[in-house]
Amino acid sequence: MMDPAATPATLNVLIVDDHFVVRSGLVTSLELDDDIRVVGEAECGEDALRVFRERRPTVVLMDLQLPGQGGVAATAALRALDPGARVLIFSNFSRDDEIQAALDAGALGYVSKSASRADLLAALRTVAQGRRHLSAEVARRLTTARLGPAITTREREILTHIAAGHANKEIAAALNISEFTVKRHVSHILEKMVVNDRAQAAVEAIRRGLLKLPE
Repeated sequence: MMDPAATPATLNVLIVDDHFVVRSGLVTSLELDDDIRVVGEAECGEDALRVFRERRPTVVLMDLQLPGQGGVAATAALRALDPGARVLIFSNFSRDDEIQAALDAGALGYVSKSASRADLLAALRTVAQGRRHLSAEVARRLTTARLGPAITTREREILTHIAAGHANKEIAAALNISEFTVKRHVSHILEKMVVNDRAQAAVEAIRRGLLKLPE
């Protein structure tokens, strides 16, 4: 990591990720550009607050899946500490509702870890200017989710079981609710997602980011 002292034109970055290899790779990749400098690293949200106070980066590059305080909570805490803090979410396998929660907490953008280096640099520079950065696909999905009826926490639990191929009786036993209640929830899910059957509901839930693809 280079000395944190930098010229006003330098884009100073704080990397928040619990994987050392990811942080090291980002430092090497980002600092190939003369105008970008990594001024701090943190493994969790709590450490991010401390390092942010010390280094005052231009942009915080934040993972969502962190030990202890997660990325959404850490983003909210940073924005409470400094309303001008600029956070770019950099995470894999994030559900759309997690991305939306991070944006609601004050993040200015989201980039998948599978994105190209050019896309990441473009996102960093956009967020550094205080502007929102979302890919067209993510923006479309989030807009669609906001326009449609919200899927509740219980309905998401049932969707997880549906995707695993569980019958209503099995779902009822697992969630300690009646089979009639499960049927009612399934009916609501199909209606909200505008699909005809359980298989389509599972596919649509994965497309929307409500469920992760099975490993």
